[in-house]
Amino acid sequence: MTALRGMTWSHPRGFDPLVACSALWHAKTGVAVTWEQRSLQDFESYPVEDLARRYDLIVIDHPHIGQIVREACLLPLNRPERVPDLIRLANQSVGESFGTYRWRGEQWALPIDAAAQVQAWRPDRLAGSVRTFDDLLALAAAGRVLLPMRPPHSLMVFYTLAANLGQPAGALGQAGLIDPDAGAAVYERIRALMRHIDPACYGMDPIAASERMARPDAAEHCSPYLYGYVSYARPGFRPAPLGFADIPVAGEQGPVGSALGGTGIAVSAFCAAPEAAVDFAFWLASADVQRGPYAEAGGQPGNAVAWADAAVNAATGNFYRNTRATLEGAWVRPRHDGYMAFQQAGAERLNAGLQGGEPAAIVVADLNRLYVEGFG
Repeated sequence: MTALRGMTWSHPRGFDPLVACSALWHAKTGVAVTWEQRSLQDFESYPVEDLARRYDLIVIDHPHIGQIVREACLLPLNRPERVPDLIRLANQSVGESFGTYRWRGEQWALPIDAAAQVQAWRPDRLAGSVRTFDDLLALAAAGRVLLPMRPPHSLMVFYTLAANLGQPAGALGQAGLIDPDAGAAVYERIRALMRHIDPACYGMDPIAASERMARPDAAEHCSPYLYGYVSYARPGFRPAPLGFADIPVAGEQGPVGSALGGTGIAVSAFCAAPEAAVDFAFWLASADVQRGPYAEAGGQPGNAVAWADAAVNAATGNFYRNTRATLEGAWVRPRHDGYMAFQQAGAERLNAGLQGGEPAAIVVADLNRLYVEGFG
């Protein structure tokens, strides 16, 4: 019997659908796939090469791609016999999800989970989602807003606002992260928002913020920029279901520019049974699996067929339809080798500036310096 080992991240959304689908795959093919989990923080920072030497299948985040390619620790998936499948999956991509795993002409993973920073809110406490940044500030001033700012998520907020305002980070190439004036404007917006938000948010990731908002007695009823977790939209998952919507608009182009997240499934270059692993990866990413057993087990599909499916939306309070515009207009983070070190350092520097009341010009200058240093 062929046996494969996989690694994903520790949350029902990231673990349960893989276990459920692997059981079906075992019954279908005789190939056993077992899964282990690591924390969200580890998922965002743990070296993929180390995982590739221990696991056959790895759920990855796309900003690692440049480093992964240098380390040659993953198997390219764009084989000639897979071209029809790749074309089909590219056409079924939610926003840029599929393309984020392509680097230097090779496809290094297949999207199985699509996410971006979206808005979470309490339908039983608010008349509707927040539409504009000015309305968001007013709600924050009333003490009703949470914003996960634990690194790297503070930097994701910076990215989302920058792109929504029409000045996306990374546009300067290796010359810097962002135009100083544009960066200062984003910094000041975040500072204005955080004046009214519990400082405990500097220690919260999206899971922690969602957990707090889903309490029956939660004082905060909106989180405007957090990576959406469909689990919290499902009735019965937590005491109070969350609604999800497009991000509040700060610019003039609608809910565009959200920092794209999500995950892809990759095959280790050291896998002893690569054909079996590749077969499973393509099956897991396929439309029928994504809108069927993957979604039914609590997954958040990466396939657009699932996002448009009536049954999938009915089970989740229209999570997918209500956030689709944000996903389609999302912004792709840098992926070059060296970026990941900046992501952590940049988020920590941003938080230090916000918490210390430092001037925008100094903090943005440091972000630009750290970003340039990341290119080596």
